Amino acid sequence: MADQQALDEVVEFTSGLIRIDTTNRGGGDCQERPAAEYAAERLAGAGLEPVMLERTRGRTNVVARIAGTDPSADALLVHGHLDVVPAEAADWSVDPFSGEIRDGVVWGRGAVDMKNMDAMILAVVRSWARQGVRPRRDIVVAFTADEEASAEDGSGFLADEHPELFEGCTEGVSESGAFTFHDGSGRQLYPIAAGERGTGWLKLTARGRAGHGSKVNKENAVTRLAAAVTRIGEHEWPLRLTPTVRAALGELAALYGVEADFEDVDGLLRKLGPAAKLVESTVRNSANPTMLDAGYKVNVIPGEAVAYVDGRYLAGGEEEFRSTLDRLTGPDVDWEFAHHEVALQAPLDSPTYARMRAAVEEFAPEGHVVPYCMSGGTDAKQFSRLGITGYGFAPLKLPEDLDYQALFHGVDERVPVEALHFGVRVLDRFLRTA
Repeated sequence: MADQQALDEVVEFTSGLIRIDTTNRGGGDCQERPAAEYAAERLAGAGLEPVMLERTRGRTNVVARIAGTDPSADALLVHGHLDVVPAEAADWSVDPFSGEIRDGVVWGRGAVDMKNMDAMILAVVRSWARQGVRPRRDIVVAFTADEEASAEDGSGFLADEHPELFEGCTEGVSESGAFTFHDGSGRQLYPIAAGERGTGWLKLTARGRAGHGSKVNKENAVTRLAAAVTRIGEHEWPLRLTPTVRAALGELAALYGVEADFEDVDGLLRKLGPAAKLVESTVRNSANPTMLDAGYKVNVIPGEAVAYVDGRYLAGGEEEFRSTLDRLTGPDVDWEFAHHEVALQAPLDSPTYARMRAAVEEFAPEGHVVPYCMSGGTDAKQFSRLGITGYGFAPLKLPEDLDYQALFHGVDERVPVEALHFGVRVLDRFLRTA
């Protein structure tokens, strides 16, 4: 079991990483290198030989391998990203990059997404070094850049340019799973991710006839774009149940004592109450308009107007997604992928999933482990190019008054010290048995 020093270090490392500002605004100005050096130094202190790699100067990744006792076993990838989304300091109760520890809580950007998990990995690895622990299978540890944007400087670069570092890896674990979900009635759920919707970030371009704003213009690019954006935003996508989502609905229905009626999924979701939040965003594809850009002067009709849409599609749903966008944009608006990544599906009958479940149940026997599919995506998408099956497993035991999902990219992001201690214990238990 993880020792007391590991429990102390996970708090220290979470705070220390938060204090390193690795804000990723998507324009390429992020500098993960100081955080990568922080992680590499602590891996080296555990007797490992971390490799630091960059596609772009300052956009640094760290990879290290822990040798297992069974050389015939497949390797396991354990990964976390070092970058964070922006934080507007004026909106926060504390400096978002202070890493302040107050009243048993660590505050700051990255506290849940995902410097907490980075710290857990470091704490467990160092605990093993002190105790002389070796896992059964090789474990490859990776800390990546650029996850909060395109991942081109991070996991995409590693998968494409350095696949040899991940030789033998067949499965991977990373963020967004095994956290406490309180359903409001006293039940504690622990969803483990076994799937991700695909990413389809879209650029829409409408072209028309430029002209004076006072003249009649039936070829107005802004009007054409606005109509397409409205159609996309109002579109009702049909139901599409992947194996993971169907399993999640089935297990939740059994837990709440209701019929798993897959012919009336919306009705089933209503019967699940607050627990439906775990599933409702993943029973359909989606496309949400998020950005508009047109014109330069109020009395000038521009010849071009641009919009961006955050599209997501389920495994097996990309063809439907593409054909629907063709129809919704219409003949006057072109669309293309600004960023495109695959949807993922992971088996629920694997020994790895069973071991993740067992590790959570050992330290949270009152909880109920359920599978779920992430509505968004992680670095697991890029690592899937190497044939690595990805799961979401970054364990945290959270109090009822802390909305974990609202803290992702939210104001006053924070994590309780006790949640970090739970995470270290569960991650240690899982990785020892994996």
